[in-house]
Amino acid sequence: MKEIYFNHDGNIDDLVSYLLLLQAPDIKLIGVGAIDADGYVDPAVEVCRKMTDRFNLRGDQLEIAKSDSRAVNQFPEAWRKAAYSFNYLPLLNESGKMITKMAAKPAHLDMVEKILAAKQPVTLVMTGPLTDLARALDTNPQIADKIERLYWMGGSLDGHGNVVQVNVDGTQEWNAFWDPFAVDRVLKSNIPMQIIGLESSEELPLTDELRMHWASMRAHPAVDLVAQGYCLLVNPPIPSSQLYFWDVLTTISALYPEVVLATEKHRVKVITQGLAAGRMEDDPNGREITLVTKANKDLFFKKFDELLLRSK
Repeated sequence: MKEIYFNHDGNIDDLVSYLLLLQAPDIKLIGVGAIDADGYVDPAVEVCRKMTDRFNLRGDQLEIAKSDSRAVNQFPEAWRKAAYSFNYLPLLNESGKMITKMAAKPAHLDMVEKILAAKQPVTLVMTGPLTDLARALDTNPQIADKIERLYWMGGSLDGHGNVVQVNVDGTQEWNAFWDPFAVDRVLKSNIPMQIIGLESSEELPLTDELRMHWASMRAHPAVDLVAQGYCLLVNPPIPSSQLYFWDVLTTISALYPEVVLATEKHRVKVITQGLAAGRMEDDPNGREITLVTKANKDLFFKKFDELLLRSK
């Protein structure tokens, strides 16, 4: 049985990923941390507490850790507000109370504590910046030996990014750009890394057809919550671009490795300064990572549905 620690940054895809982890069979979720990046951290923590109360099918003993890590480059405010909207959805507030508690320690220290206490090597799933992990490694480098694999949504190696602002060249992905120094720190560790980059899920778009599919199953509580959550994403991160299931693929690939059809080994580095800060690129002297290049679309959505339909 996998023991999983999940660290995320509080936007819709992250929160949906957490819901799927709460529903998944045959795993143990040992900890959860939220960082103040793509979604505001306070409502993101509250959402996780409420979802744990409502959807924790396995009954894992969980508390939600709030990160005190800070951005090198913060996400646009307009994107970050979705966490507030998700937190107000009626299904999450029906009981009128929150039972699941916040962790006593900030997320990077909670990560250290939970990983060291795990009974077996931990699967670490991160769908936001790597800062909490970088700080955890600085606090106690021994945790690297207790992490079986890191599944991270971040970076891009095909030359395109999703950061559009005046002080960058547009080649970087936002989770890496939020804190390039954290990416560099994690790349210097010996933790095996599987990366979902911007190019990894291009056959997995969010479509109107999929929204209608969820609408047809809204009698199931988890499906209804996901459908309402994605309704909050009206404007894509980049005008005229398509939204893809970057974070959800990261999570489902950690649960079901067979969803990944093809990967490539790369040796990479990250640029930390200048207009290209946050860009990951191939380097023969860099750190080896596994980049997902193709997913099984049918199996991905089959597993997505199966997990959502487990809710009561």
